[in-house]
Amino acid sequence: MAERSTAAVDVADDSGEQSLTAKADQSTADGVAKNRERDTDSDEAQENAGTDGSGKTSPTELHSGHKLARRYRLEECVTRLDGFSSWRAVDEKLRRAVGVHILPADHSRARSVLAAARSSALLGDPRFVQVLDAVEENDVVYVVHEWLPDATELTTLLAAGPLEVYDAYQLVSQLSSAMAAAHREGLAHLRLNPNAVLRTSTGQWRIRGLAVNAALRGVSSDTPQRTDTESIGALLYAALTQRWPYESDAYGLSGLPKDVGLIPPDQVRAGVHRGLSELAMRALANDGATASRHESPCTTPEELVKAIGEMPRIRPPEPAFATPPEYQRTTYQQGTYGRPAPRPGVTQPVPVPPPPLQSRTGKALKWAVSALLIAALGLGSWQLADALMDQGGKTDDTNRTQTTDGDDKAPKKTVSKPIVIQGANDFDPFGPDGSEKPADVAKVYDSTPGTYWQTDFYLSTDFGRLKSGVGVVLDLGEVQQVGKVTVSFVGDTSVELRAASGDTGVRPTSFDAYAKVADGSGTSVTLKPQKALKARYLLVWLTALPQTSDGNFRGRVVDVKVSS
Repeated sequence: MAERSTAAVDVADDSGEQSLTAKADQSTADGVAKNRERDTDSDEAQENAGTDGSGKTSPTELHSGHKLARRYRLEECVTRLDGFSSWRAVDEKLRRAVGVHILPADHSRARSVLAAARSSALLGDPRFVQVLDAVEENDVVYVVHEWLPDATELTTLLAAGPLEVYDAYQLVSQLSSAMAAAHREGLAHLRLNPNAVLRTSTGQWRIRGLAVNAALRGVSSDTPQRTDTESIGALLYAALTQRWPYESDAYGLSGLPKDVGLIPPDQVRAGVHRGLSELAMRALANDGATASRHESPCTTPEELVKAIGEMPRIRPPEPAFATPPEYQRTTYQQGTYGRPAPRPGVTQPVPVPPPPLQSRTGKALKWAVSALLIAALGLGSWQLADALMDQGGKTDDTNRTQTTDGDDKAPKKTVSKPIVIQGANDFDPFGPDGSEKPADVAKVYDSTPGTYWQTDFYLSTDFGRLKSGVGVVLDLGEVQQVGKVTVSFVGDTSVELRAASGDTGVRPTSFDAYAKVADGSGTSVTLKPQKALKARYLLVWLTALPQTSDGNFRGRVVDVKVSS
């Protein structure tokens, strides 16, 4: 049986023989199921179960090596359950690993899965594992998503122990802000659990299966925001205590003792951060968990984001530097090389070094230095006297006006003049929709303090490894001589200046059409081409972004000035 990979979207369910659809129907008035579904390793026993007996169509027979759309080659089946299967595959066109969910087109959930996948793809938020394609063809519906081989499931991280305070703080902060953004677009997760949360090699948290996991399993809720908020609280509780905040064991974690209720994390484990403990209880208050010290419960991700913002910010731990070992001199450096070892019990005389420069070589060195000083002093005196004599001979000419011949005219210094920017366009050739905040792009040259054009937010300084950069194309109106470009940013930003001649009068849309002429980094960067540059279109290309106060990374261009 194939092992689960950290990049596979979690879709298996271990809730026993009772179907998930039945469980979804058992939700209480607030939309939270009484018998909570749990995804644990016992899912493996059900992978080959086929259908759940509810009359669903069996999945199409697929095998390793099968190709979808002559592009996606299936490699390994990671889940086969409930009428659908999930695979690790290879996108042969782009030569990268991807994940694929496959189910028959006449499956009862095929329409909802397609709709959920397409809605999730439109969100385009890098904090979620991205849906790359959602297609129906040849009686099969399949959804293609990112595969993250360098990411680790929260389930695996918690198997080693609770998270550190700063890691738990980052977990709840990033999950809350991501789900708040998703709910603003009308998208819910409804199956947010440790298997659906990943930490990348850069330390960023990402969520997989937004809307799609619930659609695959037929899960719904009358209060989706409340359901997702409680799930975030359960994840924070588990991160702080390494315990699942319910009586049943789940995700490799032990549940709470029976008949004691939901006790705060700082009563389960010593040393738990008090503020995070209370935050977990406020999110879990949807199940009626209350205590006298608790503030009002958080019932939406937006409320959870606000509660986190009111907490004192938790700083990352200081890096620990190991003390270097004391330097040990070797036997040769100590001057005992080739000498017989001293006999035990015999005191060895310590050799006294001679006074400095008292040896024969030292005396010769002193005489040589003295001679050089005397020679230098004599030469200097002679040059000084000669200069004074020349000055005396030229005294009569001091009042004369100096003129130069016409042949000795000094070259005229080029005067730098400002160039008026006629227009600007956002430039995102490697993004999914080719656009990056176009509504604000005119703010880069409006000369208004406090306004700026900003990028989308990303999970790392290198755009979450989703693209090589993003930028703004400036239109100078006509081909002109460009001397320098000064760019002001909010936060230290790395930037390149690229140029296209624009002889045809048409703005190039290909990245390769812009040649790199300068680069730099900082909050105010002056970009000077090394060679004479004539161009109409200039590309201010951001290559590394600064971190913002919310822990994400975003570029902000305040102002751009161009001069000849």
